Amino acid sequence: MKKIRILAFILGFIGIILIATFAYYQYNVSPIDKSSNASIEVVIPEGMSTSNIAITLKDKGLIRSELFFKIYLKLNNVGSLKASTYLLTKSMSLEEIANTLVKGTANKNVVKLTFKEGETISDYADLIEDNTSITSEEFINATRDTSLLNSLINDYWFLTDDILNKEIYYPLEGYLFPDTYEFAKDNLNSETIIRTLLDEEEEKLAPYKDELENSDVHSIITLASIAELEGVKDEDRKMIIGVFYNRLEQGMNLGSDVTTYYAFNEDMDSDLTSEMFNTYNPYNTRSSQMAGRLPVGPICNPSISSIEAAINPTNSDYLYFVADKNRNVYFTRSASEHEKKVQELKENGDWIW
Repeated sequence: MKKIRILAFILGFIGIILIATFAYYQYNVSPIDKSSNASIEVVIPEGMSTSNIAITLKDKGLIRSELFFKIYLKLNNVGSLKASTYLLTKSMSLEEIANTLVKGTANKNVVKLTFKEGETISDYADLIEDNTSITSEEFINATRDTSLLNSLINDYWFLTDDILNKEIYYPLEGYLFPDTYEFAKDNLNSETIIRTLLDEEEEKLAPYKDELENSDVHSIITLASIAELEGVKDEDRKMIIGVFYNRLEQGMNLGSDVTTYYAFNEDMDSDLTSEMFNTYNPYNTRSSQMAGRLPVGPICNPSISSIEAAINPTNSDYLYFVADKNRNVYFTRSASEHEKKVQELKENGDWIW
């Protein structure tokens, strides 16, 4: 009889454990709120770990336990979770959420926008107009809205009063980080896009925050934007910015054609004239009146590699550079050496024009 009681106790205990485990499982896989139909945006970028996805879902109130979510994926042999922007609800079960993230089904309520390195805010505005209900004019007006700009300056450490200069074409030029983003179409507005790109810029600049806060951030972003268009290779961009610093120290103008294109809103494949070179414009560094000065602001939105080049340029004694039609860059120390190199490129059929 004693053995039977012990066996019954063990079986009863195991039964209680199984019932508790089943209840725990059912509790965690069930919806957080069956009556909720409110859409919750969840952004899963490329490369996000399962642990961070679990944290995101927990923070959004879509799952009860980060640990259980990871255990559930292993127990059910759930495949890899796809990077995308999802609209989920608290009425979804854990199985429904996991299946949605595995399928990575394109959400009709989500728009994907790719802002390219070296493009301008004007380019961004055209892209936004082509893919959303926001017009180009609306977006550009938002980037110039003084009230919004002052709010952004307060919210982002890398934005300074320099962007409020009246001579600047687009105050946020250079600061909207180029990358691919996904946005929920519902109630999408210009400020949401602007802040999303600024958030990414802040994340990318975070490793350099101390150094940037102790220097002239606006000048560094401006130099980075010029180097973005002048060079292709990272080592060339570092050399180019080193040349710019040398020219500034000697009171020379930067002599960068890409600033002239921006100044006069010309396409990069069009011809520049002597009149343009000699006309003063706060962006036109070919003008003699811009000697020893940077443009008033950035001329495009640069990549992080160009920003890094501006933070850590290569020191040299070069004062000139020229690129051939294959984007190879040649550096020289004097005007005569520079002209000789230009002539050599022309004779060899490597001149860019």
